[in-house]
Amino acid sequence: MAGEKKVFGFEEVAGHNVTKDCWLIIAGKVYDVTSFMDEHPGGDEVLLAVTGKDATNDFEDIGHSESAREMMEKYLIGEIDASTIPVKRTHVSPQQVPSNDKGDDMLIKILQFLVPILILGLAFAIRQYTKSE
Repeated sequence: MAGEKKVFGFEEVAGHNVTKDCWLIIAGKVYDVTSFMDEHPGGDEVLLAVTGKDATNDFEDIGHSESAREMMEKYLIGEIDASTIPVKRTHVSPQQVPSNDKGDDMLIKILQFLVPILILGLAFAIRQYTKSE
C-alpha cells in the first residue's frame, strides 16, 4: 500500500463481518479479505469466526506458510488504532454456591454401600429357596 496507511477504529473493522464484506485484524494491521473468502483453504467460516477481534493468535496458531504471509500484503488496507481495541477480558470462573446439602451426599454414600449388599442378600435368598425344593 503506497503512501500513508489509513488508521481504522476497532468498531469500524468489527462491522465488516460477513462473507461479502470481511475485514480482519492481524498483528495491528487491517486486511480486507472479502475477495479471498472463496479461495481460503480453510473455508470462509474460518475467516468469519475471527472477525470482530484481534485474530493475530488465531493466525499464528495455524502456522501459515511464508507464501501465505506474502499474499496478505495485497489485502492490507490499513492499521488498527490500538487504543480502540477492547481490553481482553480475563476469565472469571463462575462462583460455586456452597452446598449445605451434606445429607444428600451422605444418603448417596449409604445407598452406594447398601444396594450391592441388598442385591447379594437377595441372590443368596433366591439360591437358598431354589436349592431346598
